[in-house]
Amino acid sequence: MVVGVVGLGSTTAYGRAGEREADTAAAQTLVWTAGDPIDRYLSFPTTAVAGPATIVFENSRATGNTTGMPHTLTFDVSDPEYNDDVRLNILANPDDDQGGRYSAEVTLTPGRYRFSCTLPGHGPMQGILTVTDPGGEDTTAPETSAAVDGEKNADGAYIGHATVTVTATDAGSGVDRIEYALGPDGAWQPYTAPVMVHRTGTHTVRYRATDRAGNTAPEKTAAFTVVTPPTDDTTPPETSATVSGETNERGEYLGMATVTVTASDTGSGVNAIEYALGPDGAWQPYTAPVMVHRTGTHTVRYRATDRAGNTAPEKTAAFTVVTPPTDDTTPPETSATVDGNRNSDGAYIGSATVTVRAADTDSGVERVEYSLDAGPYLAYTAPLTVDRAGFHTVRHRATDKAGNTSAAKEEVFTVAESGGVPAPNCPEYDERLTVIVGTVDTGVPNRVTRSRCTVNELIEDEKDWSSHALFLKHVDKVLDRLLADGEIDAREHGTIYQAARQSGIGKPGQTDGYTDLFDGTAASFAKWQHVGGGSFGLNPDGSMTSGTTRGGLGMLWFPQRQYGDFSLKLRWRDDAPGGGNANSGVFVRFPYVHGNPEEPRPEWVAIKYGHEVQVLDRPDGDMYKTGSVYGFDRVGLGGAGVTPKGTWNDYEIRVEGQHYSVFRNGVLINEFENSGGQEFAPPRADDPGTDGRRYAQGYLGLQVHGTTDVISYRDIRVREL
Repeated sequence: MVVGVVGLGSTTAYGRAGEREADTAAAQTLVWTAGDPIDRYLSFPTTAVAGPATIVFENSRATGNTTGMPHTLTFDVSDPEYNDDVRLNILANPDDDQGGRYSAEVTLTPGRYRFSCTLPGHGPMQGILTVTDPGGEDTTAPETSAAVDGEKNADGAYIGHATVTVTATDAGSGVDRIEYALGPDGAWQPYTAPVMVHRTGTHTVRYRATDRAGNTAPEKTAAFTVVTPPTDDTTPPETSATVSGETNERGEYLGMATVTVTASDTGSGVNAIEYALGPDGAWQPYTAPVMVHRTGTHTVRYRATDRAGNTAPEKTAAFTVVTPPTDDTTPPETSATVDGNRNSDGAYIGSATVTVRAADTDSGVERVEYSLDAGPYLAYTAPLTVDRAGFHTVRHRATDKAGNTSAAKEEVFTVAESGGVPAPNCPEYDERLTVIVGTVDTGVPNRVTRSRCTVNELIEDEKDWSSHALFLKHVDKVLDRLLADGEIDAREHGTIYQAARQSGIGKPGQTDGYTDLFDGTAASFAKWQHVGGGSFGLNPDGSMTSGTTRGGLGMLWFPQRQYGDFSLKLRWRDDAPGGGNANSGVFVRFPYVHGNPEEPRPEWVAIKYGHEVQVLDRPDGDMYKTGSVYGFDRVGLGGAGVTPKGTWNDYEIRVEGQHYSVFRNGVLINEFENSGGQEFAPPRADDPGTDGRRYAQGYLGLQVHGTTDVISYRDIRVREL
């Protein structure tokens, strides 16, 4: 750290922090000291004589700095009222390589210099240095005196408060200023009016005066005692403290913490607040929030006393200060490999193992995460084995210790059933991350058991149970077997069984097993995501409408989870303007729409890789009408059973295996078996679904064609079969 001191005119001096004083000592040495307070220097000179001088600034453990707080000594050169020929800016810290002590050689000229601490967050840490010509005529300091007034008791103590009046006279150049300070260590302050002291106890007011020639009178004191007026107050003050500052995820304060203490007293009033650092620190007057910079675990003790002498019990505020993170802004690099035996189509036979690696050359890798088939990100601790037949996407990312998270990368692959290992005979298909009974989420991981079925699948909460007791008996039997096999522990057994009791499954009047995907609320609408052109908007009546604000082909899809065999129920209404009819559709069983290596446009992933169940009552135009499986199975307008425009239609799409059933207003209008190829159009080379390889599970979505194809949807519900 370089401290520059420049004297204007013919003399220029400069120094380096910690530099040894010149061999030829200056004519005078002027010393400033600092410590814990942020609103005053502990000591500083007020007068000097013109000529060479050694400036010494010390902010160290020796001068009373216990918190490691840095301070500066800066001479102001911007105000024309003060001398500007000494440019001095010294930064001192008890923990720096000089221990907080620095010196510099300067040349002073007659006049006044203003100095202050220029660090942000410091209070009025400033003062005036008056420099006189050695040959000046006025060398006599002012005469000063003080009087203490107020009501006294029989012991001579002042009752309630005392008023101190300071006077000064100077027969030479005249009085320039009067100053006072409270207590033996208080900072000097300008005296402009009598000083009133209300705090009970013994007090000392120091005072002095300086004339216009720079002569300062010796410090004098006025000592007195203030006592509380007679009172029956026996209740101590109420105290509290708050700790503020920037924290990390563990609640530790980065760089510094600020402790703010408050006290209130409804009786005689608060007289004093005190604080102490650590379990053994000395009590100090609390006058401003306490800032703690030193790293480590800290305790600030605090208490308050009222004017009747009642002291509150000591309380503490505990916290930890840590070093702020580094300036690392580069996220880790991740990579992944997929291993396993592959068939001639490139699919992994039976299972695939995904291994993720991450590296960070700066702060280091904090955690690695993965997401399977668009599920939430989970901690990666070991290679991931995927043994469910079908198309899969594994996304991976990593976060370093500075908080930088890498952009997600992904591996896409297909698992084919092994000829030697049959597919698991599970009661249902359920790969949700936690065990959910009905609508009760237990938080227990939904593990794949030795039977190759997940816990959710074995519970079979989707069945129509004839009684609640029968369902509980089944759940208890499943859990007992899993507990005996070591696949759950006793706590998880109890948690899942309690969730089964809460679910009400099997009780009279239980729900039909459907889950709301869109119930008309803003919260449910926010769970859907729009891709591509067009738009959907939420209506006050609990419906959503497409194509009202933006044109183009797009889709609103539900990214929360995938569905295999299911019954999807919804209501739709044709709201196309004029006499036309809206063209829309419901997409089912399509893969994750973002980052597809074969189709970069997310709105086309559903078209190419899923099935669209058509909504179109127009007599002309496209040959695929309501109920058609677009591109695969055509239904004519007559078979769709057209209802008047503007009327709500009930729609059910039931998918079991590769068998599709479409119901409109309770009437079956189409059945389709996906056995391969398209019925009415030649296969397209860019559509992998046209040869029959559609997926056994996937996401759900709603199509929008543009601003003229206005259609509304509501009451979207799904039940897994």
